[in-house]
Amino acid sequence: MKVNTRIFGEVDIEEEKIIHFVGGIVGFPDMVDFTLIHNQERGPGGIAWLQSMQEPQFAIPVMDPLVIREDYNPQVEDELLKPLGEYGSDDLLVLVTVSVPADIKNMTANLKGPIVINSATRLACQVIAEGDEYEVKFPIYEILKARRAGE
Repeated sequence: MKVNTRIFGEVDIEEEKIIHFVGGIVGFPDMVDFTLIHNQERGPGGIAWLQSMQEPQFAIPVMDPLVIREDYNPQVEDELLKPLGEYGSDDLLVLVTVSVPADIKNMTANLKGPIVINSATRLACQVIAEGDEYEVKFPIYEILKARRAGE
């Protein structure tokens, strides 16, 4: 299926690449079908986009939390992961949303509310991590800048 996106223009999305969020995502309960689009020019480890299939102009920047915090391992109630169906440990993909304000130096990641995707079933949900260890607005600009300089 072809989707005219705000960021990448017209892209072809294969049906098996669509991820279904049971109950939508926080703040957007009516948007339940997304696809993950990576910026091929930037390579792995950078920001990707969760592109809405309901609203082609809506995409959320996301990234692998291990890129910015190698010890990231949030505790989540098992009940919150039930919408994902059956899964093995290798089936789960964890992403965090990224906020990119006008001043890019204030870029943050939401480590408190990760997105968990069961790659085997393509079911996903956004959960809230237990405890106070992770921030909703974790500053990431300097971390990403340092990583780029080290590459």
